[in-house]
Amino acid sequence: MFDYRLKVFHTVATRLSFTKASEELHISQPAVTKHIKEIEIQIGAKLFDRKGTSIQLTQSGKILFEHAEKIRNIYRDMEFEISQISQQHKGKLIIGASTTVAQYILPEILAKFNSYYKDIKIELLTGNTETISTLLKEEKIDLGIIEGESQSSYFEYKTFKPDEIVLAAKSDHPLAHKTLSLKDLYQLDLIFREQGSGTLEFIQNRLKEKEINIHELNTIIQLGSSESIKNYLLHSECLAFLSISTILNELKNNILTVIDIKNFSIERDFHFILPKGEQSELIKLFLRFAE
Repeated sequence: MFDYRLKVFHTVATRLSFTKASEELHISQPAVTKHIKEIEIQIGAKLFDRKGTSIQLTQSGKILFEHAEKIRNIYRDMEFEISQISQQHKGKLIIGASTTVAQYILPEILAKFNSYYKDIKIELLTGNTETISTLLKEEKIDLGIIEGESQSSYFEYKTFKPDEIVLAAKSDHPLAHKTLSLKDLYQLDLIFREQGSGTLEFIQNRLKEKEINIHELNTIIQLGSSESIKNYLLHSECLAFLSISTILNELKNNILTVIDIKNFSIERDFHFILPKGEQSELIKLFLRFAE
């Protein structure tokens, strides 16, 4: 029921890309542009500023985005509450989530879930993709949400949410608003996540496809969380590949910026990871809610 034109704006504002929004919504980029222009005419204000090859929300765009979030959540809550009338659920669910998902995506979902299902107790364990897979294999969690690319025959995988990994730096970095080539990476000081990180795995695999060996790059330090990397970037000239999900607030507040790399992008999906076979009713309920 979420107004489609507003949904288009919300997707562009979330992804900060007309191209990515068109792919996610399965419509053409001109159609995305048309919807945005129609909203701008209706409210009498510009919603996006273009800086080089990237876009940023204007002040009016930020205000509209805040209200669009509220409207989307109201519709979602209404539809879910109606669908759950007369159903009662009790029990405990132990969820394992890789670091990015646990820190930036799950908190809102878990807070909403707990407000609906007060008799369901949630326990969240956090670790990198490798750790979560091990916990599920050892039956220490009921389900996991991971960001890694490798898949095991032990488990079933379901797509949860699209994501993109981008090259980030502080907003006043000398390379801000410039477009690099892949070969330029060899000249940069870079920060990466720790071994076992799903994000690191994706970066390494995508670079390898372009004949860039990550081990030959100038890695200044490897850190165990996106928060550590973001704070390091603010105090150095280093750059880092980070999930767009982890830096949305910094981009909107012009604290960090995305450095474009010509003809290169890293797109992925976060996945639910589940034991094979029939799932419990609690797991099915959480999957429906989160999706």
